[in-house]
Amino acid sequence: MRRRTLLSLASATALGGALAACGPAVTGKDSGGSGSGDSGTVRVGHVPSALFAPLYVADAMGHFEDAGITLELTPLKSGQDGIPMLANDQLDVMIAGFSAGMFNALDQGLAFKIVGSMGISPGDPENSPTALEVSQKLLDDGTITDVADLKGHKIGVAGGPGATGGYLLAAMLEEAGLTLNDVEVSNLATPDQEPAIVNGSVSAGTPSAPFSTAMEEAGVASPLAVPKKGTTGTGVLYSETFVGGELAQTFFTALAKGAQELSADGTQSEEVYSILAETLGQEVEVLKASPMYTYLPDLAPQPDQLEAMQKVWIEAEQITYTEPLDVASIVDASFAEGAGA
Repeated sequence: MRRRTLLSLASATALGGALAACGPAVTGKDSGGSGSGDSGTVRVGHVPSALFAPLYVADAMGHFEDAGITLELTPLKSGQDGIPMLANDQLDVMIAGFSAGMFNALDQGLAFKIVGSMGISPGDPENSPTALEVSQKLLDDGTITDVADLKGHKIGVAGGPGATGGYLLAAMLEEAGLTLNDVEVSNLATPDQEPAIVNGSVSAGTPSAPFSTAMEEAGVASPLAVPKKGTTGTGVLYSETFVGGELAQTFFTALAKGAQELSADGTQSEEVYSILAETLGQEVEVLKASPMYTYLPDLAPQPDQLEAMQKVWIEAEQITYTEPLDVASIVDASFAEGAGA
């Protein structure tokens, strides 16, 4: 279904430990910028991943430094981990995946704003960074012939049904008329999904590249679906204090410049690949072989996707309330508008 450069299984497996050998932007150490005395420091929580390339590219290319901003970067295991820090002004900005827990926090009175988007699915079945990978054994014996046949089956998702991956799974199931309630979602870290498919503990998984590529190369699984074009479950959040601060627009404009350095078709320049490799502790060839998300040049937030997330997670009982929050009350698109001006 997808035509991609093949990776060795060892390369993909090694990526699982890449975060332990990260560069300055991931560890939060001083990246060498000299602008801290000009305007100030911005505390940014992030989940280390090529998915958030605009942050690392903007940093490495000096866009924040040029704006008089020094980044204080704090790595997070998940976006949910950073929500209390954001709401308590321990972070100014968070760049991560959205979750059902995020919506629950908003409903419970925690205050922060969604101000931008990050990676957006290209919708290309031949070159998607996320896919619904189904056991090759089940495909070969005819147990599963299409996505609809996954009803009642167990599917591995990093973070479980209430995580970003759960929303992406729901988006892929929707094409076959299924919901998260029609399958059994197993919380499995991406590197653990291939062995789980091999031993039969799950029928399918939702890995990101290069793990998906490795599964295909090894003959373990094949993709039956990818998120449709425009699907996104990640973005940029500001604390309530930072929203009104003097650096809020300056930071976002510099971040958007990082997005503008990225190509629209997902194939990046040598400079970008080098930045991501150094920042994330990954091999350049692994990054080149891995499909990437696309990014809006102004990183505008996507309220329609937030509304869809609420619907999915309310139906799956991952959200504790039943009446959706007014998305307009939690989104502030003014910074993206300012960046695009």
